[in-house]
Amino acid sequence: MKIEVKNVTKEFNHTKVLEDINIEFNEGKIIGLIGRNGSGKSVLLKMLCAYYAPSKGEILYDGINIINEKKFPPSTRALIETPVFLPELSGFDNLKMLSEIQNIITNKEIYDAIDLVNLTNDKDKKYLFYSLGMKQKLGLAQVFMEDPKVIILDEPFNSLDNVTIDKIRKYLNKIKKDKIIIIATHMKEDINKFCDEIYELDNCKLNRIKK
Repeated sequence: MKIEVKNVTKEFNHTKVLEDINIEFNEGKIIGLIGRNGSGKSVLLKMLCAYYAPSKGEILYDGINIINEKKFPPSTRALIETPVFLPELSGFDNLKMLSEIQNIITNKEIYDAIDLVNLTNDKDKKYLFYSLGMKQKLGLAQVFMEDPKVIILDEPFNSLDNVTIDKIRKYLNKIKKDKIIIIATHMKEDINKFCDEIYELDNCKLNRIKK
């Protein structure tokens, strides 16, 4: 799979957030996006998920314009900004409900994802009582459980303990061979050690800064 961002500009109320962005995402690499808060990282990620349409330019998944298709990109899972789940359901039950939309995994894959993010001890607790770190872990489990081809993560390590961060980094490196993995953060230390390519968003422009 290949994702191409071609000459993409995004404006809100005549205010330019991104200008003439060009980047190609290919399988086998972890791509890092850095930039200060408000630099447009989340906007770019939302366009990759077809939540926003570009003001100009196009985004292609294997040559198909996802905006024209008017649907969520194929085999893509994303964690963008703060995850939200049903408060009265447990962590497991929230994931179970989401898994039934496509019905392509069993309880085993859900439990495996919960274990990956070190949430096993809290899987039966109501989401209402989850801490920020637990909410983040559940959001990551939702991304991982169906083994998507494209993984998009916005500030994935927020509120996580170091043990879980290290575990997820190792997992992403292990699975990256046949996946596109995109990670956005404002913390350079989050991605310098394990991203294959790093790009910086600044003043509406995207510039490559590593490799």
